[in-house]
Amino acid sequence: MTTGFSDGYGGYLALLAICALAHEPWRWLGFVLGRKLSVDSPVFLCVRAVATALVAGLVMKLIVFPAGTLASVPGAVRLVSLVGGLALYHLSGDRLAAGVAGGSALLAAIEFGRSAIGP
Repeated sequence: MTTGFSDGYGGYLALLAICALAHEPWRWLGFVLGRKLSVDSPVFLCVRAVATALVAGLVMKLIVFPAGTLASVPGAVRLVSLVGGLALYHLSGDRLAAGVAGGSALLAAIEFGRSAIGP
């Protein structure tokens, strides 16, 4: 008799179920508690400011002290991607997702171009 865990995917399914059980109740609680919050309320503005500051701090850490594969990317390329991401952030009406996605896409495009040209 075989169990569902011996097929190679059972462990992944168990991990997925555990993660969902740990994550989903908090997500739904946030939905219930936050649906009546005004987007312009001081609480919402504070949470948004803290989230933006955390992303900015993480981005600066990745630029100044890169780890892993990012360490092989020249500092000038990382800086150009930062400036491009900031420009897109402001051009999109201060949308954080647009800035992060734009900077990441610019970094990937520059690195793809550099690898296509060769060393």
